[in-house]
Amino acid sequence: MKTGGIAERFRDKTILITGSTGFLGKLLVEKILRVQPEVRKLYLLVRAPDAIAAEERVLTEVVGNGLFDVLREQYGAGFHSFIKEKIYALPGDVTHENFGLESNDILQLSQKVDIIVNGAATTNFMERYDVALATNTIGVVHLCQFAKQCDNLKMVLHVSTAYVAGEQAGQIFEKPFQIGTALRLDYQLDIEAELQLVDKIKSELGINSDSKLEKTTMRKLGLERAVHFGWPNTYTLTKAMGEMLLQQLGQDLPVVIVRPSMITSTFQEPMPGWIEQTRTIDAIFVAYNDQTLPCFIFDGSAIFDLIPGDMVISAMMAAINSHWNKQAQVIYHVTSAHQNPIQLSLIEESMYKYFHTNPRTSKDGESIKNKRVLMFKRFAYFQAYMALRFDDTNLRKLWKATAMDQNDASKFNFDPNCINWSSYLVKTHIPAAIMYANNSKMKTGHAQYGSR
Repeated sequence: MKTGGIAERFRDKTILITGSTGFLGKLLVEKILRVQPEVRKLYLLVRAPDAIAAEERVLTEVVGNGLFDVLREQYGAGFHSFIKEKIYALPGDVTHENFGLESNDILQLSQKVDIIVNGAATTNFMERYDVALATNTIGVVHLCQFAKQCDNLKMVLHVSTAYVAGEQAGQIFEKPFQIGTALRLDYQLDIEAELQLVDKIKSELGINSDSKLEKTTMRKLGLERAVHFGWPNTYTLTKAMGEMLLQQLGQDLPVVIVRPSMITSTFQEPMPGWIEQTRTIDAIFVAYNDQTLPCFIFDGSAIFDLIPGDMVISAMMAAINSHWNKQAQVIYHVTSAHQNPIQLSLIEESMYKYFHTNPRTSKDGESIKNKRVLMFKRFAYFQAYMALRFDDTNLRKLWKATAMDQNDASKFNFDPNCINWSSYLVKTHIPAAIMYANNSKMKTGHAQYGSR
């Protein structure tokens, strides 16, 4: 099978992937195996008590997913042997030094790994501060410590988020955070002091980590500290701190940081409309389908920055290829609004168009007439948050280089200009979001009326 330059980069390579049970992690594993079956080995670090449990998680939560149906059909009866040959599940956790692996295991791994992709994160906006710090921030420290042990390392790719920018006004550039710099003017962010604060408060509570009081206290603390330093939530604060530590500790490593905006269902690969969880904007579609959206607070002219998941993966793989073994830190805003913006008014119209073609039904099976949602045009908090404009100069340069190879441009498309937002929303994304939500309700025994 002829492959383009990007796919060829992954031939005979050994890759450590954290966060493989997440949305992007699954997409990455599937894409690598599909475009480069001659990859040597994918080591997937997953939380599990032992190797058997780790393998079971990967087989169930990753490979067992419908996302892998294209590969499953391609390999037929040989699918499981192919997976067993290419994937090795590691029971570990980025919150622990050496990922919690035995010294012999970490030594062997360090001698094999060519690429590290760090996708491990807790993405809950209101996560406990201690939990978010452990994964999103200190996990990066452990990542760098391991990376420096690797004999053949050629690339560290770290998945962040465009919203580490918080609520800053104006254009946001693809530039790194400087250690200790808060978004709030004249405030300094001391990461070690934040860790000590968490330990101090937990010690004062004097109770176990499963207690309701500690959970509530840690959640409140995370939000308070985020707002104090100028971030809107615990997730973006701790991801920003993770970037700061990567900037400081990974100076002598080949590093790429990708910052996606709001990630949506797949645009093309391996099939259109693959999605997991009700993601960001999907809450509007699901609520409207469930008839629980009487109003929505947004100006119709507000710009949303959406990017399909498969485009994020293609950009990640192209960036790995482009910066192979270059000791520098490069940041990519994997976003769309700078080139192909979408207004809330178009999202709203696309929603009505979808439900007009696919009418909702009542419990009795009767069609429900669509009603327009009452839109409030002013809400300063949300307007400020959505007014972010992410500069994508690096991303556009990367796409220009990728597009020079026709094969790469076809297999690794991350050009947001090719997206017709109305068509994508009506034909692909909204039905995918509704289907996922309905399936989730069926599994939890809460099936309601909805679109057919």
